[in-house]
Amino acid sequence: MLQKLLNHKARIALATLFAIGLVVIRAYEDRLFYDPFLNYFKTDYYNLPIPEIDNFKLFLGLFFRYFMNTVLSLAIIYVLFKDIDAIKFASFLYSLFFVILIIALFFILLNTGETNKMGLFYIRRFLIQPLFLLLFLPAFYYQKQKK
Repeated sequence: MLQKLLNHKARIALATLFAIGLVVIRAYEDRLFYDPFLNYFKTDYYNLPIPEIDNFKLFLGLFFRYFMNTVLSLAIIYVLFKDIDAIKFASFLYSLFFVILIIALFFILLNTGETNKMGLFYIRRFLIQPLFLLLFLPAFYYQKQKK
């Protein structure tokens, strides 16, 4: 087992570097992206009205962050599994999930935002955090073991 790890030092180092990139995105989120919900959800948001937002800037900020997280996540998947078909499939899923989640987020925001703050919170969480990576890594590992 230890010998296997030593044989894959470069892959482990690259995956770690990309994971650090995800951490950097999280650490500098307030400076990199327009998202008035960053501070809103850190407070007692359930008793506060939804902050004023610029829908276009919010969309661009969420898109940019999702895109950066996706690129780093796909890089991690590629480095660990060296499987182009897995990258194509994950890219398709990331794109599909973005469209579904962004539509759902703006639907809730524009129609039921004040009454559905928890839905807004969780949908936004999937858009801004690399949660899909946590789902895809074990799935691709299992798939690779089955081959």
